Amino acid sequence: MSRADNIFISNCRDILSTGVWDTNLNVRPRWQDGQPAHTIKKFGLVNRYDLSREFPIMTLRRTYWKSAVDELLWIWQKKSNNIKDLRGHIWDSWADETGSIGKAYGYQLGIKHVYPEGEFDQVDRVLYDLKHDPASRRIMTNIYNHADLHEMGLYPCAYSMTFNVSGNKLNAILNQRSQDMLTASNWNVVQYAVLVHMIAQVSGLEAGELVHVIADAHIYDRHVALVKKLLTREPKPAPQFIIDKSVTDFYAFTRDSFRLEGYEYSDFDEKIPVAI
Repeated sequence: MSRADNIFISNCRDILSTGVWDTNLNVRPRWQDGQPAHTIKKFGLVNRYDLSREFPIMTLRRTYWKSAVDELLWIWQKKSNNIKDLRGHIWDSWADETGSIGKAYGYQLGIKHVYPEGEFDQVDRVLYDLKHDPASRRIMTNIYNHADLHEMGLYPCAYSMTFNVSGNKLNAILNQRSQDMLTASNWNVVQYAVLVHMIAQVSGLEAGELVHVIADAHIYDRHVALVKKLLTREPKPAPQFIIDKSVTDFYAFTRDSFRLEGYEYSDFDEKIPVAI
């Protein structure tokens, strides 16, 4: 059965049974009707996915993984902060009249910095180091730039990646400050699993382990019943992840460079309210 499902089930059961409610606090998120969106949460969840064994996508309900890849490429390849460069509409609520989400996400990755070896943005620095200094313990990105937070439509949730080469395996840690377990938990895992596969391939390495560190893992009050319904389902086998092996340039990947074989999932037609 899919390990991503088993991890999700374990995380949610832990949150629901031992988590802490924030109903006594004044929270920022609101539902569309203006009511405060409270959560039950756990602090400091750490999940490990061995990408050499299976692709970590949930089967309890469908993850729209192609849309997740689109957003990943928007941030990491295009380094864009404008929703006009994105196929989907998941960022519409945080964009201004020009389509900009401010100095967030792709904008931060695209800022160039001067190093002794030359001028690089954060993505190109990772690619350079993996090629020229794979033993380095300094291969990382961070988009939580305090100087620009006031100009961001939304503070970054998944904000830091640390890459590490062990033998011929590329491992990575994804740090996330906040995780809506129902709406986006597997979305982020799928995205960064694909990213590790991409960077590993163009660096002459194999995808190893993805470690996902979540500071605040929460379930919203209006999501509890939906999560409990998911927890009654039986996971299906994980699909096979196929990547176009001919691609050797990170910027040459497209959404069509990847496919999943045998992705089966359970139907989930319930509308999920989103807190803003």
